[in-house]
Amino acid sequence: MEKIVIYQVFTRLFGNDKVACIQNGDKQVNGCGTMADFTTKALAEIRGMGYTHIWYTGLLEHATQTDYTAYGILKDHAAVVKGKAGSPYAVKDYYDIDPDLAVKVEDRLKEFKNLVNRTHKAGLKMIMDFVPNHVARQYHSDAKPDDVKDLGENDNKEFTFLPTNNFYYYPGQQLTGIDLNAGQETPYVEAPAKASGNDVFGSWVNRNDWYETVKLNYGRDYGCGRNYFTPVPDTWHKMLHILTYWAKMGVDGFRCDMAEMVPCEFWGWVIPQVKETNPDIIFIAEVYNPNEYRNYIYNGKFDYLYDKVGLYDCLRAVACGTQSASCLTGAWQSVQDIQSHMLNFLENHDEQRIGSEFFLGSGTKAKAAMTVCATMFGNPVMVYFGQELGEKAADAEGFSGRDGRTTIFDYWTVDSIRRWRNKGKFNDALLSENEKDLQNFYKKLLQICNEEAAIREGEMFDLMYVNYGGWMLNDQKHYAYLRKKDNEICLIVANFSDSDARVGVKLPEHAFKYLQMNEANNIEGTELLTGAKANYQFKPEKICLVDVKAYNASIIKFTL
Repeated sequence: MEKIVIYQVFTRLFGNDKVACIQNGDKQVNGCGTMADFTTKALAEIRGMGYTHIWYTGLLEHATQTDYTAYGILKDHAAVVKGKAGSPYAVKDYYDIDPDLAVKVEDRLKEFKNLVNRTHKAGLKMIMDFVPNHVARQYHSDAKPDDVKDLGENDNKEFTFLPTNNFYYYPGQQLTGIDLNAGQETPYVEAPAKASGNDVFGSWVNRNDWYETVKLNYGRDYGCGRNYFTPVPDTWHKMLHILTYWAKMGVDGFRCDMAEMVPCEFWGWVIPQVKETNPDIIFIAEVYNPNEYRNYIYNGKFDYLYDKVGLYDCLRAVACGTQSASCLTGAWQSVQDIQSHMLNFLENHDEQRIGSEFFLGSGTKAKAAMTVCATMFGNPVMVYFGQELGEKAADAEGFSGRDGRTTIFDYWTVDSIRRWRNKGKFNDALLSENEKDLQNFYKKLLQICNEEAAIREGEMFDLMYVNYGGWMLNDQKHYAYLRKKDNEICLIVANFSDSDARVGVKLPEHAFKYLQMNEANNIEGTELLTGAKANYQFKPEKICLVDVKAYNASIIKFTL
């Protein structure tokens, strides 16, 4: 059994060695990383950190302001592209790899296949994006197989909705509401206008909409709320073909963007068919409505869902001091029956960086939160590249502005990653002492996730219910629980406060009975993050004393 540990990396930013980028700079000025930057050495370093999977974000060809017409790729109008590089979630060709990512544009698919092979040889499994809800306004596949019809190719544009159409149209209306010139000689014209990706069903969009995308039609008439799923809509068949196309190339999983904006019935139809190609392939859903979680797991057949609204939001609030640590109990209990299907994280491309001034201002201050995120259960955990170095995302890169996030729209460099890569050397010569310490913490923590059976697959027992109001455990700032597998027990104590603490954890008699543990007096325990050994009292209704640094956590392993 393996605990899935995912390294999410924004592909075009990872290998960019440009030291000083210019706001809104183009590719020539600011540079761009490629798939080739994920060398055998780079992947070995990532695998050595404890990761089992790597999610290459932004592989599919998407709308961009960079001109690739010399390679037979249609040029996008700047009015419907966000940023110079463009959003990877405005896919322009489901069957192609983004040309930015290739050393030789004409060999981009070959370079992708080489990346798949290198990833697998490094002992990693490969995840890529599938963006099912929307595509770029100027979607056009020049790489599709000869027997495949393009999206919208056979649509009847005289109707707002038809079950056989791939898009939603507004006959007699042109797209309006944004600057359709955007500094170009001729304006962008879309007639009839199509519905936008964020469910704007009309011809008018604004700058806060996903105006660069158009909504795909899966057979749901949003005007009356009626579904037309029989016969199976054309869009379903097209998406099945696309997913199978990439699955056959060796992709091990798909992270499905805004999966809840696509009818659950589609997922329940398509996922089992893709798994006929590869039974081990995994599907991860971006779903934010807790009321739909079980629907997308049991009926949609997803393997994993984002635990954003529950655990992420709670951990962020606790780390920032706006909620009590005791809220963590309610967070896991709300998904207790589906816990094995939840994907934990503290960062991804949508969220603000921990080290940014908008979050904690320092990656070190999230050690307690990350320990809980990674070790509370055996379900998957994900880290966003640079998180392990405390990346601050302090730049105003271009379209995204200075918002505490790493841009997904612009050509840029990620300072901490660039220095860690050190032009392919992958040493700590350019890292600060704090960055080295944080990276070592992540490496040890993530390795523990699979090295320790109790963390990888053991049972979890929340200790907070007998520790509320304890004179040596502050339930506002401290959180404690057990993990057990066979005769190995791990006691995890997280300290979210800014002060070192000697935490006294009461161990209830029920825990010993439920987990079938033997009591022990003056038993040796090993702190797994540091290797330090000490003796502890491990008895029912007694206090076990654990020293925990500020903003940190301790994982004490006992063998009974």
